Amino acid sequence: MKALRIGIVGLGRGFMLTLPALRANPRVIMAGAFDLRASARAQFMREFGTQAYDSLEDLLEADLDAVYIATPHELHATQAIAALDSGKHVLVEKPMAISIADCLAMEAAARRSGKLLLVGPSHGFDAPVRRAAELIARGDLGPVRQITAMNFTDFMYRPRRPEELDSSLGGGVVYSQAAHQIDVVRRLVGRDVEFVRAVAGNWDSGRPSEGAYIAMLGFEGGAVAALSYSGYAHYDSDELVGWISELGRDKDPERYGDARRALKSLDPTDEGAAKLRRTYGEDGASTLEPAASHHEHFGFILVSCERADLKLLPRGIMIYGDERREFLALDPPHLPRSEVIDEFVEGALSLAQPIHDGRWGVKTMACCAALLESSRAGSEVAPSTMIAYAMEDVTA
Repeated sequence: MKALRIGIVGLGRGFMLTLPALRANPRVIMAGAFDLRASARAQFMREFGTQAYDSLEDLLEADLDAVYIATPHELHATQAIAALDSGKHVLVEKPMAISIADCLAMEAAARRSGKLLLVGPSHGFDAPVRRAAELIARGDLGPVRQITAMNFTDFMYRPRRPEELDSSLGGGVVYSQAAHQIDVVRRLVGRDVEFVRAVAGNWDSGRPSEGAYIAMLGFEGGAVAALSYSGYAHYDSDELVGWISELGRDKDPERYGDARRALKSLDPTDEGAAKLRRTYGEDGASTLEPAASHHEHFGFILVSCERADLKLLPRGIMIYGDERREFLALDPPHLPRSEVIDEFVEGALSLAQPIHDGRWGVKTMACCAALLESSRAGSEVAPSTMIAYAMEDVTA
């Protein structure tokens, strides 16, 4: 069985969450890493018996087939283009980058090099989303007419680095969280988004970036999706999915307010350090947590097709037909995020055509940018127009 020799760019929290799927995939060889922290490099070398570097250039000169980029958002474009130009397949965390122009440059580098550029993980890969998309594509339920998607979390009050609260660097909930929600509804409808009408809000001057939004997405063919998100740590929409967390773990509703309390107890200068303590290579940051009992999810999702409604849940899909309802149970997850690693490996090895490639990523980023522009301008914005403007800037 042919395997993919993968190097890791950024040994942070994203890497930790995806590590179980990387480690367990028989077609993945962990072949190197780059991180600026000596502690992370040392742990990687102990754990995988291979070299870790303090520069990206040194990693890209190693014997690799591919890299997984899990660095801060503003670094994605430069690092992905360098990796593609050096002949490596690239898996890059969402958001793909922090501007459409950067995304277009990344996609152009993938075409130029003939290598795969895949964007993920996102919740568009989740098993309930994939299964629902298959049911919809089969045609028995009729076309999608509308989708209601909502998620209320404590995102804005988790420990953050300064750039994570700076909209110009991809901070706030739009690039980090709307990218998930948009990927989900795009996967379910299976058509391009024609327009976005949205209002985004920043309700806390101490967390200076967009922390909430409501958006309507109109699709080719007439389907619409209503998206709402708040990261302000009041209502918790995990209540609507059986008190199961985004990462598929059982959640205690009595821990209401934990995020705000924990942040309030921190000295403001220690917030970045508090986030770092949960990161690979730091004391107390475990990479061997028990497997989640349920599939990952991104809040409440109800898909209204012509002949049935589908409610996506961490354990399966509830189907509401004309005369009866039924629950389509899904087997518990083997490992979190295994779907994205499978898609990346199979695409890189030319075993299957990937869905979430560079072109997909450009369109999702265009929807995110359109959301912000619609909120600013107070009008509908077409993602295709945003892409056209960015292409003019790239070629100017």
